[in-house]
Amino acid sequence: MKQKFDIITSTCVPLPLENVDTDQIIPARFLKATTREEQFFGDNLFRDWRYRADGTVVEDFVLNDPRYSGCILVAGKNFGSGSSREHAAWAIAGYGFRVVISSFFADIHKNNELNNFVLPVQVSEPFLQELFQSIRENPKMEVEVDLPRQTVTNKATGRSEHFDINGYKKHCLMNGLDDIDFLVQNQEKTIAWEQTNA
Repeated sequence: MKQKFDIITSTCVPLPLENVDTDQIIPARFLKATTREEQFFGDNLFRDWRYRADGTVVEDFVLNDPRYSGCILVAGKNFGSGSSREHAAWAIAGYGFRVVISSFFADIHKNNELNNFVLPVQVSEPFLQELFQSIRENPKMEVEVDLPRQTVTNKATGRSEHFDINGYKKHCLMNGLDDIDFLVQNQEKTIAWEQTNA
């Protein structure tokens, strides 16, 4: 869903697992879907961890734990590895996450998140571990993600870190633009450049 980004402050859902791959984010059997409906993919985010084979809920999985909520997912190192399926980013966005924080992202998945209006925030490993600790101590603690300043702040400790983002993607997120929107918005400039450089 296209939403403008500015400053997001939210409680967090912790997933302190490393090497979470795209097949765990959205299992391959859902890639056959003929819909791109956000709710369908969101409902099946981490499907095999959230539900047993008979469809019953796995009570102790974090998305089923009522203590945790919010639009920020805090995940372990090497998030989104594996296949390049864009459906993984669809599932994350469809569930309602607007930000994923990790100490490392697989490049293709990171770009898929950006293209689907989910902000991947890469932080240092010590800062990530501090976030996990703060969430364990108080599931209602909040994190502030400031896209204009490119900072993420643990409001429980007051500590902040700077994060990197491609300038073009930052502009698109802050203005609610996908790649096509950006091209349409700059159509006159493109035509003018072609006329002067033909």
